[in-house]
Amino acid sequence: MNAVLVSLGCGLVGYLIGSIPFGYIVVKLVTGNDIRTFGSGRTGGTNAFRAAGFPAGLATAILDVVKGLVTVLVIDRLGFATNGLAEALGGLGVILGHNYSLFLGFKGGAGGATAVGTGFAFSLLAGALSLIFGAFMLLVVGYASLATLVAAFTVAITLSVLAINGSVPTWYVIFGWGAVLLCAIALRPNIQRLLQGTERRVDILKLRN
Repeated sequence: MNAVLVSLGCGLVGYLIGSIPFGYIVVKLVTGNDIRTFGSGRTGGTNAFRAAGFPAGLATAILDVVKGLVTVLVIDRLGFATNGLAEALGGLGVILGHNYSLFLGFKGGAGGATAVGTGFAFSLLAGALSLIFGAFMLLVVGYASLATLVAAFTVAITLSVLAINGSVPTWYVIFGWGAVLLCAIALRPNIQRLLQGTERRVDILKLRN
């Protein structure tokens, strides 16, 4: 079977799985409200926290991590001979679906938690570092948008170093930087506010005054 067609198929499956809007579902179940009417209007964990409290935000973040992790791991276990292209497109598909959900009129989140989850699937080191740095930016520094970008950049940089060392396929690097691009596109308004110094902070665990 043609490796490119198989990989494109994995990307499509990834998009459909990524489109599952866990934040919308969790907030709807907990409060009966539409998460898109709160805060940023996105469906990620941070906005779920704003809309329905910490447990809902945490549940959403975990589910978004898991959908990225499981999708790439299943593709990998299927053993397609694509030199990592199927996994890379599957991972990018999950993030694309999360950010532009088929089930919510192509609206969604920013891809941070999903990037962490897919990062874990590609490399435990990449996933762990992205989780640590992303969590620090969110919980201590207090910028959800910056946490997303840092998490994605960490995955991309780690996979790039591992590819140079021959530890992972080159296609994983394409996934990493593609994830950065998708997150950055979703966060364009936030990036502008960060540069202007007007981006809103979030204080999930009350770590700051």
